[in-house]
Amino acid sequence: MYIFIVADNQYHHISHANYSTVLATPYDMYVSGYDSPGVSVLRLWSAKAPNFNMELFNQGDYAKALGQNSMANSISKILYPNDNHLEGKSLRLRQQYFLCAAAIGDIVNTHMNVYGTLDNLHEKVAIHINDTHPTLAIPELMRILLDDCGYGWEQAWHIVTNTFAYTNHTVMAEALEKWDVNMMNRIIPRIFSIIVEINNRYCQSLMERNGYDSAKTTRMSIIKDNTIHMATLCVVASHSVNGVSKLHSEIIKTDVFKDEAADTPHKFKNVTNGIAYRRWLYQSNPGLTQLLKDTIGNGFLKDAAQLSKFAVFADDDTVLERLIQVKKENKERFAKYVKHSSKVILNTDSIFDVQVKRLHEYKRQHLNVLNILAQYNYLLENPNADFTPKTYIFAAKAAPGYYLAKQIIKMIWAISEEIRKNPRISEKLAVHFIEDYRVTLSELLMPASEISEQISLAGTEASGTGNMKLMLNGAITLGTLDGANVEIKDAVGDDNIIIFGMKTPEVNAAKLDYNPEKLYNENYTIRDCINRMYHGINGCTFNEVADSLKKSDPYMVLADFDSYHEAQNFSTECYNDKMRWAKMSLMNIAGAGIFSADRSVSDYARDIWGL
Repeated sequence: MYIFIVADNQYHHISHANYSTVLATPYDMYVSGYDSPGVSVLRLWSAKAPNFNMELFNQGDYAKALGQNSMANSISKILYPNDNHLEGKSLRLRQQYFLCAAAIGDIVNTHMNVYGTLDNLHEKVAIHINDTHPTLAIPELMRILLDDCGYGWEQAWHIVTNTFAYTNHTVMAEALEKWDVNMMNRIIPRIFSIIVEINNRYCQSLMERNGYDSAKTTRMSIIKDNTIHMATLCVVASHSVNGVSKLHSEIIKTDVFKDEAADTPHKFKNVTNGIAYRRWLYQSNPGLTQLLKDTIGNGFLKDAAQLSKFAVFADDDTVLERLIQVKKENKERFAKYVKHSSKVILNTDSIFDVQVKRLHEYKRQHLNVLNILAQYNYLLENPNADFTPKTYIFAAKAAPGYYLAKQIIKMIWAISEEIRKNPRISEKLAVHFIEDYRVTLSELLMPASEISEQISLAGTEASGTGNMKLMLNGAITLGTLDGANVEIKDAVGDDNIIIFGMKTPEVNAAKLDYNPEKLYNENYTIRDCINRMYHGINGCTFNEVADSLKKSDPYMVLADFDSYHEAQNFSTECYNDKMRWAKMSLMNIAGAGIFSADRSVSDYARDIWGL
């Protein structure tokens, strides 16, 4: 919305001019609880122009008349517009404010209908900021309290700071959302003026608390270098700040929000992520569900903690054989889908090694690719080598403007095509990139997976939830000690997870003098794989990916390569002992209960929302 303020410095006397109005239409989805009377309402919003400007149209200004409608309707038309240009950024900001304003207005109206006052809003309502995209809800609630309801600043701020809580989802600096002050002032100027006032008061209080250390205050400021730091605004305005795994929550205290945690240590907490485990087990994996019912009863469907009872059968050969058969049937079901959808035939007697997640350099799909290239080179030189057949399965989405991610996707496709054209090697090694990755497809893939690739650089992944869905379905985690992998390791034990690579402190130490080009020159396996990217894979060269590894390697792929390569070999060794692998799989299923969203939501309700 274009809003221009015509006002003096008094609150409660704000008028607006030259603005455009957008109508928010609610659409409700009802989500039923499992075997219970509980039904939740998920309220979604659609943006529409409230009317057509016939006056402009009759004046002959057709473009402007139609353009106003088009701008309003575009707000909820496209999810995640490309934001590597000004118009894309502008639309994203409008989207965020539209959704926040609609939701906060709805919350306030509902509360007023029941209580007739907002004095007790913070006692009856919990609003949770899930990542930084809804941050504008904070100044929007301040705007309503100040401008529409006549509260003074201190009282409004008290209500706001006791209503909001914030979950941080990333340690990536580029993902901690920031907005240019000029853009925000142009599009939502009243909201901008409230953020400025929040920051002025916050910085003043900081100066008083930290002995007038102006450098520290500037470092902690919400607004600096003409940029609004939304994550900082969330921390300042929330009564609780949590990460989504034990490691991540520690990192945000010691690194991302180090100064803020020192200033308000009582705010910082942890709630490890959880998954809707009934969907990923009961709905997605009927074979495993039946095996669990036959061995431990039905109680696990309401209480995920009861999955731990399955561990009793870790040495029961009959149960392990049934578990192997369930996995085989799930692999065949998934392979049937792939054959139907893409005409590709998967070898269901091969290991299904799966990496499914957003395509991002820190998640290191290119580390996986580097190892595949190493195995491919080995088989080209040793076509008769004893090699346990393996199928690498990828699926991912990438931001539309993320060029290198798109190149990595293309490179995975190119490798799959080149290997497929070699009949001898394709019997032993296969790569498949699944198109249009989505939840319904994932419900087929998760039960079929045998190795769960969780290979982000230690200290970069907040938590992950795919790792939880995969372990629940009996896949073995092959990963770094990052995100919730740390807690998966605690849950399943050292013998039932395959860990490789540097730990977070080692990463931080190695970054000081990291030289990937030295590794490229010294390690012939790495050198051969990167050179293949330069020279061509299936007729396509990947110079940008190769350069990113050889010259900068920000996520230290080359530093962890040897350890990863050894872990891959070890995983094959374990897999070839089928009863050992089945036992590892069983122990993962038995350890998955702690990652239920039931537990996670209970943690939020008890420790954060005060329900």
